[in-house]
Amino acid sequence: MLTVPILIYVLHVPVKPAIAMSLCVVGLVAMIGFLSHLRHRNVAKRAALVFAPFAVIAAFGGARLAKHIPATVQLVLFAIIGLAGSVLMLRGGYKRSSSVEGPVYEFHPHARTLALLALQGLGVGLLTGIIGIGGGFLIVPALVLVAKLPMRLAIGTSLLVITLNALAGFAGYLGHVAIDWKLIAWFTSIAAVGSILGTLASKRVPQERLRQVFGYLLIVVSLYVLYRR
Repeated sequence: MLTVPILIYVLHVPVKPAIAMSLCVVGLVAMIGFLSHLRHRNVAKRAALVFAPFAVIAAFGGARLAKHIPATVQLVLFAIIGLAGSVLMLRGGYKRSSSVEGPVYEFHPHARTLALLALQGLGVGLLTGIIGIGGGFLIVPALVLVAKLPMRLAIGTSLLVITLNALAGFAGYLGHVAIDWKLIAWFTSIAAVGSILGTLASKRVPQERLRQVFGYLLIVVSLYVLYRR
């Protein structure tokens, strides 16, 4: 939600290339976070195997579809999703739905759970391809509420899904928009360092406060995108 506005309004990248490049940056940075969670066994691989394939297919398809969608429409949709994400962050209701926090967790999918995860994977993937978001603020609630994953596993698992989702969306844009590979390398390097520093800092800041700050930040960014569209 931050990469696209920075590329467009700070670095003056055209909308469609900015969306494509943001997916590459987000995918690579999410991969770093995923590997860290994997080392601590905070990834529910079976749940990811259900969610991720549908998200990946939809992200690639959404990216291909995006070439037919006006840039203004993409920005308006981006802002709307950002405002919806701010509501999720500020309410935080999904956190209270995660009641299993023990050291051992087993994902036991049922037909209804599989169907809901598949549908949500398709929805998140489609949005990823069209507007260039990783979709973490949508994926985590889905994994908590539908798959009943503990929060620690939902976060680690979402990073795996985001990695695959974002890179699939980026692949869908290749050949259709101009890609500044040097800018991607520069931006990703800085974002990766920021991600590591942020992870260290987050251990000293109350999670509730972080969630609220991000929620309000989403509102500001979304309204600014609507204003500048």
